[in-house]
Amino acid sequence: MNILITGAAGFIGSHLVRTVLGPDRPLGDDVRVTVLDKLTYAGDRAALAPVENEPGFSFVHGDITDAPLVNRLMATHDAVVHLAAESHVDRSIEGADPFVHTNVVGTHTLLEAALRHGTGPFVHVSTDEVYGSVPTGSSVETDRLDPSSPYSASKAASDLLALAHHRTHGLDVRVTRCSNNYGPHQHPEKVIPLFVTRLLAGGTVPLYGDGDNVRDWLHVDDHCRGLLAVLTGGRAGETYNIGGGTELTNKELTGLLLEACGAGWDRVEHVTDRKGHDRRYSVDWTKIHDELGYSPARDFAEGLAETVEWYRTNRPSAAAATAAATAAATGPGRSCV
Repeated sequence: MNILITGAAGFIGSHLVRTVLGPDRPLGDDVRVTVLDKLTYAGDRAALAPVENEPGFSFVHGDITDAPLVNRLMATHDAVVHLAAESHVDRSIEGADPFVHTNVVGTHTLLEAALRHGTGPFVHVSTDEVYGSVPTGSSVETDRLDPSSPYSASKAASDLLALAHHRTHGLDVRVTRCSNNYGPHQHPEKVIPLFVTRLLAGGTVPLYGDGDNVRDWLHVDDHCRGLLAVLTGGRAGETYNIGGGTELTNKELTGLLLEACGAGWDRVEHVTDRKGHDRRYSVDWTKIHDELGYSPARDFAEGLAETVEWYRTNRPSAAAATAAATAAATGPGRSCV
């Protein structure tokens, strides 16, 4: 199987590639992986270093909106896992153009090339944010989409484009919607690495509003297991929620991170709530469990401790960490929970 994985110099994609081409080879020894990545600020080629010399690995530096390039690549691949996206909510509020261009136009470009060459399955990786805020219960795959931010709206649009290519043309599209991911190698604009990096560097961390917004946390290991299950056993035209099973208020998460980093609540700055800030996300993952046998396996306390330790070991100098985290926290891409 020749798989094209977009955005795989990023956090989730690089983990997926390391899983597929790692010692366990869950898809077999004959699998070949091509990474297509633009290497934006959130891409890290070093995250792919452990498998770059493995048989079957290749890297293409390019943009998913480059139709001629995408067409050439699609012609030689059997399957697609589409992870490339602009994914930072605060940045989308400051300026939505890159989100529409990458998430909508880029997805359309990939789908049209896949249709042209009959490439499938095409796993389109989305987010629980497309469902909007869920006051009670959990979102199921057939729920109405109700995105709140330009980011989530662009992802909802790309979901619908992908599913329309199945319904209209019969393309083997499979959509996944995951909850909040965490783990090593995540860019420090995201809340867990942002908070850990700032706390380890002796800085403060920003907490939006009253801190009672709720998120479900999914270890990247579990997410990648879910993606591989959908790739190998999912049904064409179907959507699968991938949940982590650990719901925490942002205040609770902050407390855990403070404890893990040996810091106190005096290091927390309460900031004005984000515009359109969804109160709660929660996905029902019964479908992927019943059809494909997926359940989250990583214990949250253990996974969080390992993640904090990874950043403790791999973080840059205190000055560089503070500068990077401050830019992510206070600039156009400010990130709080």
